[in-house]
Amino acid sequence: MYRAGELRQKEVINLRDASRMGFVSDVEVSLEAGAIEAVIVPGKSRFFNFGPGKDLVIPWEKIRQIGEEIILVDWPVDEEK
Repeated sequence: MYRAGELRQKEVINLRDASRMGFVSDVEVSLEAGAIEAVIVPGKSRFFNFGPGKDLVIPWEKIRQIGEEIILVDWPVDEEK
């Protein structure tokens, strides 16, 4: 199991289209189970980089591989936008 601090600032890459989704900014943790439930990637800006986009909450079961610098996920392409 990974610690939340180890996942922060890793780049998230989608296996379906090899796109860069962003960097992990936070994690969701189950206090009852003591386990990480999801990683959160900030949403892309909507209009000329002004205004926040909707954050992506990627469930733990969508993560396929965690490396030193990147996290590979299996995420539907149409849900990124």
